[in-house]
Amino acid sequence: MALLVFLIGPTAVGKTDLALKLAPLIDGEIVSCDSMQVYQGIDIATSKPSKEERNRVRHYMIDIVSPEKEYSVADYRRDALKAIEEILNKKKIPLIVGGSGLYFKALIDGIFNGVSKDIALRERLYNEAKEKGEDFLYEELKKVDPLTAEKLHPHDLRRIVRALEVYYLSGMPISILKKNTEGIPPQYKKIIYGLIRPREELYQRINERVEKMFSQGLVEEIRRLRKINLTPIAQQCLGYREVSEYLEGKITLEEAKEILKRHTRQFARRQLIWFRRDKRINWINLNKNTNLEELAEKLAQQIKDLN
Repeated sequence: MALLVFLIGPTAVGKTDLALKLAPLIDGEIVSCDSMQVYQGIDIATSKPSKEERNRVRHYMIDIVSPEKEYSVADYRRDALKAIEEILNKKKIPLIVGGSGLYFKALIDGIFNGVSKDIALRERLYNEAKEKGEDFLYEELKKVDPLTAEKLHPHDLRRIVRALEVYYLSGMPISILKKNTEGIPPQYKKIIYGLIRPREELYQRINERVEKMFSQGLVEEIRRLRKINLTPIAQQCLGYREVSEYLEGKITLEEAKEILKRHTRQFARRQLIWFRRDKRINWINLNKNTNLEELAEKLAQQIKDLN
């Protein structure tokens, strides 16, 4: 049975650094599990691996779609499974790396995909969120599907919109439909590693990453992206809203930086909450003294023993 290796965790925890050291040791190639790195041209905001890093180790599922085009988790699952098959056909090991919990779950467990999307309805819901606030849509979801609402963060706009879309199109809550239409998991052997750091250390790394993003040209990247017709989902990339408010003169540059740091820390907390529910994850505690080369060698031996 083919082996898949997952390396997941919150933003800025160090997934890319470890993956680049681990992949050559296991004769692996990397499949990105990131909902924003799929988009072309959103580079700094998504902290994509550099060209040099992608030349060192083959990467899949990065820069595969225009940010003006709708791209769903179902699209991701289909394309990622193709990438995984391509890697396996080369007798290599797929190393799936990222922090998008929904995409991770889609690969592991399959997804609910029983109700097609309605672009007009979806745009109307996103417009309502802009006009009335995200809390308004969350309260609407609580009325029609309290079970789903209970599982979602009030500001998880993408999933709130999808749940409402399914309800309005089918007349049934997505929580009920899922019970009968859950996808079948791919027939692969899996090992899942999760990375974690002490909270203050992780937050410091996040703050440093945000500063680096601005020094690399985040403002110019967002300025360019604002000139094209980004999908509502692509607009959710970290930094888009904060820098847009700066460009519109609503806040200062320093305020944009501090707000983005806070939002990224909150995002990391939500990622951890999502992943910690999954008992299949083997957690690895990192800290500033961790030797990643030694850790990669240790994991490589575990993987070889499994394979």
